[in-house]
Amino acid sequence: MVSSTKTVSHPLDPLQPEEIEAAYNILVAEYDLGEASLCIKVELDEPSKEAMQAYDDEGESPTRRARIVIRKSADRETISAVVDLDAESVVDLEHVDGQPSIAIEEFIECEETVKAHEEWQQAVKARGVENTDRAMVDPWSVGHEFIPESVDRSKRLAHGLTFLRPSEDDGDEGYAHPISGLHTFVDLDRMEVVEVVDYGPPDEDDPIPPKGMAYREGDVDFRDDLAPYNVDQPDGPSWSVEGRKLEWQNWHMRVGWTQREGLVLHEIGYEDDGEVRPIIDRASCVEMSVPYGDQNINDRFKNAMDVGEYNIGRLAKSLTNGCDCLGHMHYWDAVMNTAEGEINRLENAICLHEEDNGTLWERSDWRTQSDEVRRRRRLVVSFVAAVGNYDYIFNWYFYQDASMEVEVRLTGIDSVSAVGPDEDPEGYGELLAPQLNGPIHQHFFNFRLDMNVDDGPNSLYRVQNQQVPVGPGGLDPMGDADERTTNPGGQAFYADRTKLSSETQAKDLIDPLKGRYWQVVNPSAENSLGKPTGYRLLPGGNVEAAMQPDSSVLERSGFIKYHLWATPYREDERFPAGTFPNQHPGGAGLPAWTEADRNLEEEDLVLWYTLGVNHVTRPEDWPILPAQVYSFKLQPVNFFDESPAIDVPPQHAIDGQDVPGHGSCHVDADDD
Repeated sequence: MVSSTKTVSHPLDPLQPEEIEAAYNILVAEYDLGEASLCIKVELDEPSKEAMQAYDDEGESPTRRARIVIRKSADRETISAVVDLDAESVVDLEHVDGQPSIAIEEFIECEETVKAHEEWQQAVKARGVENTDRAMVDPWSVGHEFIPESVDRSKRLAHGLTFLRPSEDDGDEGYAHPISGLHTFVDLDRMEVVEVVDYGPPDEDDPIPPKGMAYREGDVDFRDDLAPYNVDQPDGPSWSVEGRKLEWQNWHMRVGWTQREGLVLHEIGYEDDGEVRPIIDRASCVEMSVPYGDQNINDRFKNAMDVGEYNIGRLAKSLTNGCDCLGHMHYWDAVMNTAEGEINRLENAICLHEEDNGTLWERSDWRTQSDEVRRRRRLVVSFVAAVGNYDYIFNWYFYQDASMEVEVRLTGIDSVSAVGPDEDPEGYGELLAPQLNGPIHQHFFNFRLDMNVDDGPNSLYRVQNQQVPVGPGGLDPMGDADERTTNPGGQAFYADRTKLSSETQAKDLIDPLKGRYWQVVNPSAENSLGKPTGYRLLPGGNVEAAMQPDSSVLERSGFIKYHLWATPYREDERFPAGTFPNQHPGGAGLPAWTEADRNLEEEDLVLWYTLGVNHVTRPEDWPILPAQVYSFKLQPVNFFDESPAIDVPPQHAIDGQDVPGHGSCHVDADDD
């Protein structure tokens, strides 16, 4: 196991501890932040593409800059500043019309504020709870439409939901005992309760669900028939890591981090005949939306945007050898800031490891009784974020056939509410345990892929199956204009390729019944067959947004209307729901940018893919949700002249065994 954070060796390396401290001190020295100000984030202000091109061509290092977001609580103002670390000066500062994301320190203080409030205490005691210290309060973002009319929406707000722990020393076991009907709105700037709304419990005689939850080691009787499974890499891993530079099986990339997005991958390319060919300049998960569909007053407001409202990178966990990953690991720390502008180092935030992943390719010839088999290995770059009750695992997989896969695993604890003993919420929710309702909800993850296939410019196509009509009018559009034929057998179909020339044309939904995918090509680069090189995005499981078009959810999270968006690259277009989505009424980001319907032909293209998950809960999800797995893939198309996986050696060659071509896998037979 290796854990390291080296000094800056590349312009895209995240800010180092000394840089974060210096940036904040420079800002404080030049600008009066006043009292009770919060340092929401200090991140690298990434160099422009022009600056990076100059660095690659001439070795000219761009100016090292930091972007800082501050909430001036006393003045109810938000400022965004850029600090030039080389010149040690503030080079840009603007007052922002919007609320920045909520800091984890605010979460902690918000809970303390609610628990000290007398009206809240009385509401909890009215439900038969004498020791209110047992309660825990989760501060949710308030959105926009679901704020009581009596509360000033211009304030910086949080919506506190209350749960009851079995004792003061218990952790998240309180999620099994929601105190439903009790809603507390907190002014985070003043850190004071502005409204307590109590709709009352679903059942006066039995106000809190009785059943607890047991899932921790020591609380569960384990099955005893599971044999050890050990991953042994006696010669170490196959990757090469130098600082933030990662190389593995012809893949090249840089591993970055931001407090908002978590893991960011830069300069993803594939080495072919000694040349590293660019594929993606920058890739990350840039926003989430988790809308709930229950009509109940206690659940219908829920719609967390975990990237923009909470800074999912700040909610990442430290990964553990042998638990989150197996085999030989390399870790990168994440260096972030606290609300006081001090250093917050999260050790082992990013894990790197290899996995065996079944068969890469196989061919068996029945005539000669010969066979060739190759095992598939994949590289995994991952991080895990604990967002309230949910845990999200983000895995970026890289394969030996030059394909890649982006995967999200959802686990943790379902968000629940209480129902009466005889109440069944079936449809809008499901019973997970006695009096525990798991409301129906969806999870949407938007991934921003700044494409750069073969150094661009790129164009975009939709590819899908197209049937050919039968009979006299059944012309074959793939045939020669003068020799078109009919489709007499009725079996003919072809892959229709439609160029998506503008932003409006590119707004698209998946269609698995037609085999729909999207292909990014470089018209000026060809393989030996004369075909433009490209990569295709293959959608996996997905779901359409289920809420009404004029709902607050779709106004604020407009990016979930489509699975695919495409835009020409613009440096300031980074987040699909806008830079400051917290409490924003909606319309910002992708919906606003694409109104211009800009050209996409031979452009510096950015793909935005929305991965949707439908979660109809079930008792098998309780008390811990087994990981729900969803992904999409990127595969080369005409990027090579033949399969790039041809040169992967058989297992016996990797193991150093002298085994002839026939029977390249060794099997241990059981003794009779």
